[in-house]
Amino acid sequence: MTSPRAAIVFVVAFLISCSPPPSETRSIGAAYVGPATLLLRQELTPKATVSATVKHGEKLEILEYKRRFVKVRTAQGAEGWTDNRQLLTPEQMAGLRRMAQSASQFTSQGAAAVFEPLNIHTEPNRSSPSFWQIPDTARVDVIGHKLSPRAAAPQPSAPVAARQPRPLRRKSKDKASQSKVAPPPLPPAPKPPDNWLELSVPREDGSEEVKPGVSKPEQKAAEPSPTDDWNLVRTKDGKVGWVLMRALSMAIPDEVAQYAEGHRITSYFALGHFAGGDSSKNDWLWTTITKGLEPYEFDSFRVFVWSRKHNRYETAYIERKVVGHYPVVVDNSGAVPRFSLILESGNGQLFRKTYTFEGYRVRMVNQEPYHVSKPIEVPSKALVPQQPAPKERTWYLRMKDSVLRLFH
Repeated sequence: MTSPRAAIVFVVAFLISCSPPPSETRSIGAAYVGPATLLLRQELTPKATVSATVKHGEKLEILEYKRRFVKVRTAQGAEGWTDNRQLLTPEQMAGLRRMAQSASQFTSQGAAAVFEPLNIHTEPNRSSPSFWQIPDTARVDVIGHKLSPRAAAPQPSAPVAARQPRPLRRKSKDKASQSKVAPPPLPPAPKPPDNWLELSVPREDGSEEVKPGVSKPEQKAAEPSPTDDWNLVRTKDGKVGWVLMRALSMAIPDEVAQYAEGHRITSYFALGHFAGGDSSKNDWLWTTITKGLEPYEFDSFRVFVWSRKHNRYETAYIERKVVGHYPVVVDNSGAVPRFSLILESGNGQLFRKTYTFEGYRVRMVNQEPYHVSKPIEVPSKALVPQQPAPKERTWYLRMKDSVLRLFH
């Protein structure tokens, strides 16, 4: 006859053998891959084995957080760790797609080349994810500009100073030999001025009175935070993102670019086409800025024409000391080329001025107020850990726990 204890052991063994396989880790959120390619590692070390390689835009399930590192799972079921800063939230991914769709209608301000492979960022910020790289042989269209504060790099923690050994105290050999003479008395304190009551009364306006002959300490002005010029660019296949302006070079012909005189060319356009004899040249409009790091795009614009007599480009029209903004629009569809620029008046109001170009003559034909539309930007939002909902325990698991408690 089977004993009760043997029956209980049999029931426990039966429950354990019939237990379902462990379920996979439950997802607590979703994220998208930011860089062009991203390596997921099995452990939180740089030399850990790579568990999967994912590409920009792939959706990942968030499984666990450890400080700024995240454990994720791909659509194929591979799990691994990565840096939180390399991931995009669903809101950021949607904003990036909206920006690319909206920027497809933006007017190109000229093609630009790169000196070396250049990363395209999701935001005008050095620490934002770079989701694509422009090869050094490719060109992109410049469609926007933004002056953005440079994100401060995280400061390394100060090293812990080594503990200095305590100086050894020399024991006195003969306490009686120590001098017992008291130190001399302190000198008397100086007397206050006769008008000390008047000096102690503050002014009505709360300002501090400066005594004659006493200079007030100057307060050091706070240094402005460093900024960077960023360009919004569009690739041939429609990708849109931000790159540093200084890494781009506008691809205007060298026979025109030589007249830049050290200024940065911010946009350029062909104004008609001249064909005569052996020469076939374009007339050009360009905008330039003297130093950069300004909230506007150009401070001068200039029209070049080809001189058959001197066999070179010459200036047909130029305006300096202006405050101009994107976009510059050129219309070559009619018999007379036209171009318009957004210029700022002395009181800060914007106007769109339209010019015509006839032969060697440039003339303003229209001026109207201009209202800036708010650009679409990718929202800046950090990934926030989400608390998983409590998992409901089944009857089988409750029964299993009750049986296991009998042996404890």
